[in-house]
Amino acid sequence: MRERFDVNKVSPEVDLAKRAKVIEWLKTEVVDQVSRLFKGLWEGSTAKITDSLASMIVSCYILGRRLGVPYHSLDDAIVDKLKKHKEEGHQLEDWYQDISTLENHMRKR
Repeated sequence: MRERFDVNKVSPEVDLAKRAKVIEWLKTEVVDQVSRLFKGLWEGSTAKITDSLASMIVSCYILGRRLGVPYHSLDDAIVDKLKKHKEEGHQLEDWYQDISTLENHMRKR
């Protein structure tokens, strides 16, 4: 009897190569979105700016997950980073209260 090939059973080497390739692809996605952001800024296009920022954030979250950082851990790290910036008197907090505003937004989600 002939054995059937199960596509869900891949060798550890193939799986490792696939995971590495996905991580490299996500890294290029982040860089690509930074480029698109700069183009949107140059053109003054709010739609392009918003789209590239959203895509960059999505790519960063997924990259983090692929690297073993759960979404909730990334959220917690962001809130911790914002607290630290606020405590250290970050200029954006002093001038515009951007740090507090973002921290409040993150806590309400």
